[in-house]
This record gives sequence, structure tokens and C-alpha cells, in this order.
Amino acid sequence: MRNTIDLADFGRSAIGFEHLFDLLQNGLDTATADGYPPYNIEKIDDDRYRIVLAVAGFSESELSITQEQNRLTVSGRKSDQPANGGAFLYQGIAARPFIHQFNLADYVRVRVANLANGLLTIDLERELPEAMKPRRIPIGERASAQLQRVA
Repeated sequence: MRNTIDLADFGRSAIGFEHLFDLLQNGLDTATADGYPPYNIEKIDDDRYRIVLAVAGFSESELSITQEQNRLTVSGRKSDQPANGGAFLYQGIAARPFIHQFNLADYVRVRVANLANGLLTIDLERELPEAMKPRRIPIGERASAQLQRVA
């Protein structure tokens, strides 16, 4: 038996967290979704990530990767006919259409995507704007002079 969580209860007392509640609800809704094709999500370092999807049998022209705001969508659709023009007597290699959507944190962007040996690799990187990066604050008279120049 599966427990259900109603996030509306939290929404009554939290203001400005709608995006977070939507992400949690989407995660709960897709927990039982089809796992085809299988994929890995790797953390390379603090600001770099990699998604690897096993898309054996798909060509580059049959795959699509789009990023819209904080959502990455990977989809694939095979043609119904074999590449050599014949007909299938038996088709054991899964070639059904798929759509995977990944929610990305702010400032995470796709750097590159490659298809090799049946694996679609998507490299992502967090690119913080200069204003968001930590900065060292000088102390003393020098600090006062620097702050006056900024103002």
C-alpha cells in the first residue's frame, strides 16, 4: 500500500515555496513511472554533473534534448521500419518512444551531449553569476576606501 502526501497542507503556511512543492509533487508522481530507458546521474564535482542514458539502437536524429528554464527534456522516437528496409520477424530490442524530464537547479546549463556505443551522455555545469559567487571582504582602512568607491 502506498502512502500519499498532500503538499497542500504545507502550502497553507509557507509563502514563496511553490516551486519547491511542485518539484516534490512531480517527484512523487513520477516515482512509479516507467524506467525506460535506464539512466545514471553522476556528480563529477561541486559544479559539474553528467546524465547517461542507455539508448541502444537510437541514432542522433531520433533523439531530442531541450532545456527550457530549469527543465531538461530528453526524448526519443524510433521509426517503425528497420534501417535496411526489411521487416522484423522478431523485435527483442526495445525501441519504444520515451520522454525523460529532469529538473535542474538554478544556473545549471547543458555544456555538451554525445552519443557513443549506445549511451547518450549529457554534461551539465552550474555557472554562477559573479554577483552570486563568494567574495572576500577586506578589513580596515583599505576596506573603507574600497566601499566608498563603490557607493
